[in-house]
Amino acid sequence: MRSDLIYDALGTVQNRYLLCQLASKATRKFHKPNTRVQETMNDVFSRVGRANEAERVMNQPSVEEVFEPQRRAA
Repeated sequence: MRSDLIYDALGTVQNRYLLCQLASKATRKFHKPNTRVQETMNDVFSRVGRANEAERVMNQPSVEEVFEPQRRAA
């Protein structure tokens, strides 16, 4: 349902007004002719909702950073 998508997207955007503006602009940019506007809006909301997850994945340290070998002086 779209309401679930909206609540997920609200975790990424600061308030409802900004979410409405973002959804409006993104729907205009992503909309393809001969498709339903409702489907485009659902896609936009799902992308915004997943943006927070993608940011968390990108900010995780890599394996090299976690297991960096200790260097010893010669």
